[in-house]
Amino acid sequence: MNVTDRLARLRELMRREKLSAFVFPSTDPHNGEYVPDHWKGREWVSGFNGSAGTVVGTGNAAALWADSRYFIAAAQQLEGTGIELMKLKIPGTPTIAEWLGQQLIDCQRPEVGIDGMVNSQASAEALIADLRSHGGITVRTNLDPLKTIWTDRPPIPQDLVSVHPLEYAGEDVKSKVSRIRKALRDLHADGMLMSALDDIAWTLNMRGTDVHCNPVFVSYLLISSNSVTLYINKVKLSHVVMAYLQDNGVSIDDYENVDKGLKSYPDYNILIDPDETCYTLARIAACQEVVRSESPVPALKAVKNEAEIRGYRSAMLKDGIAMVKFLKWLKPAVQAGGQTELSVDRKLTSLRRQQPLFRDISFDTIAGYGTHAAIVHYEATPETDIPLEPHGMILIDSGAQYQDGTTDITRTIALGPVSDYEKHVYTLVLKGHIQLAMCKFPKGAAGTQMDILARSAMWREGLNYLHGTGHGVGSYLNVHEGPHQFRMEWMPAPFVEGMTVTDEPGIYLPDRFGVRIENTMIVEKYKTTEFGEFLQFDALTLCPIDTAPIDVSMLSDEEVEWLNSYHRRVYDAIAPHVSMDEREWLREATKEICR
Repeated sequence: MNVTDRLARLRELMRREKLSAFVFPSTDPHNGEYVPDHWKGREWVSGFNGSAGTVVGTGNAAALWADSRYFIAAAQQLEGTGIELMKLKIPGTPTIAEWLGQQLIDCQRPEVGIDGMVNSQASAEALIADLRSHGGITVRTNLDPLKTIWTDRPPIPQDLVSVHPLEYAGEDVKSKVSRIRKALRDLHADGMLMSALDDIAWTLNMRGTDVHCNPVFVSYLLISSNSVTLYINKVKLSHVVMAYLQDNGVSIDDYENVDKGLKSYPDYNILIDPDETCYTLARIAACQEVVRSESPVPALKAVKNEAEIRGYRSAMLKDGIAMVKFLKWLKPAVQAGGQTELSVDRKLTSLRRQQPLFRDISFDTIAGYGTHAAIVHYEATPETDIPLEPHGMILIDSGAQYQDGTTDITRTIALGPVSDYEKHVYTLVLKGHIQLAMCKFPKGAAGTQMDILARSAMWREGLNYLHGTGHGVGSYLNVHEGPHQFRMEWMPAPFVEGMTVTDEPGIYLPDRFGVRIENTMIVEKYKTTEFGEFLQFDALTLCPIDTAPIDVSMLSDEEVEWLNSYHRRVYDAIAPHVSMDEREWLREATKEICR
């Protein structure tokens, strides 16, 4: 069944239900960035497989709203479907409500449908308000059309979950629940409904395989002042895990019974995070007061303890070894011929798989050669895969899930001769990466206040990128983690000691080439002065940055010294763990540059 047929099925159901339109987000009941196949309704109905986007279908039109990461890929995937691409943050692009207001202007009493189980309370309420202001359009929230029209819909995953060892977690469940309850009291809340799967996995020191590349499991966690209840399909729990939960004071109930748990919630009030909790469940809680506030768990989870930091350094060492083996292999393999974007992806994954405690990749590898590197979140497929040639650059953004840590790294590598302009752009990105890595800042500063450091050099030349500059990274959890970020948009979450964050500026020139350089860093103490405590970043990632495409004349003395110092550290860490030939390659790859 093609996209046209799927839209026809949707429209037939809409006619029966007397709906004028239906809105499909990219999320699931847990508001996850990456979702199990069961909830990939937006992808199924549109054919667009990016991780973010919203599809809206009316009786005779359809549109997809996507951000700059997916402009090129979405345009290609939507071709011939009749679905129009709406480019977010581009002047002239209408909002969903504006577009629907125009599309439904001639409808009598128009009503738009959304599934309240897969739309967060905040997003649903915002859409309801926007549609009301654009022609008085009403919204129905109690319909999931996919139950009817998606006849071969994948089931909700039933895989077993496991206990994450305390030697890697660093803190037991009872301690974490105690800290969560204290944070809730500070917010004047007696308890909370936890919907975010990575928050649940972190709280319970458990991991699963329900979401591709993310070691989480489908569930809810309801915490009150005196109880903790995990709502999960019980076939996912072995006798060992059930005993573990019992020992930690966690009750178990069926996944489908979370609504009953909310209706019988015992305390005076409950915290509901409107950005995390789906619209339907947010409206069910039967208590005297609902405290609408951000969940305190992401901020607790973002600060890594000593065991987690040790795990990160161990995981980054293993990942660095795999990357060095891969980079030594890459250029000779390309020169010999027969390599493609997909083949180098497979090679890198195979090298990571050889490392101790490897569990999975942390996201689908981005290996974009030449013009494909200009597609920010390009993923090669058998249809788009192209051969690599010994010239130009390849951008490889990849990572792994090790049981002791999660990695995320991007390197742009010259496969042979590159143009002067490619060197110029590459060096602008490197300057941004280094400037942010060298930043010293007062405790509590937000990522938006530091983001300019990564962009300053390129802004002077009228160049920019539209994605964020960095995100938190989970501890054998989701590769994207908040609440702190580097972004142009205002993100007030403060940076504090123990947080991990990526540093990944880039420049993308459509139909030409793209560059991104990324390390994962940790926030550490710098110094205390009469103006308070200051913090700094320390690179966790251990891998050479390609020096071949650098225009050294563009770097300051301080930037040269940072790169040389970083490369000395990479060599010292990796060299004892690789073969003699690999060590010689590494010595050359990390040798000092000079102006």
